[in-house]
Amino acid sequence: MGYVFSFEKLEVWKNAKNFILDIYELVKKYPKEEIYGLSSQIKRSSSSIATNIAEGTSRNTKKDKAHFLTIAYSSAMEIINHLIISRELNYISEIEYCILREQIEKICNQINSLRKYVLSQND
Repeated sequence: MGYVFSFEKLEVWKNAKNFILDIYELVKKYPKEEIYGLSSQIKRSSSSIATNIAEGTSRNTKKDKAHFLTIAYSSAMEIINHLIISRELNYISEIEYCILREQIEKICNQINSLRKYVLSQND
């Protein structure tokens, strides 16, 4: 393996990346008619979390970095919404819902902590 970028060292990015993998496995069980609906939405918003964390690390100002972390957090909120709907439609079990909800809550806490840290840094 070559150079390791700064975002690859972040626990929050690693957790978000693993969450994407879990989501992709999960949606394989969704009904086929959801392939372009909820299934697609939940995959895109899960990818958005890790993507925005990664993209934010490349920004030069703390304001820009924090902005991308805010977007990542917003995508996490979108995921929670999708998980609630998925549970209510019985696409996922209560156990699956709780496990994924715990994961996303941890990621949200990490994003918030990283955002506070970024904003506290001197320019």
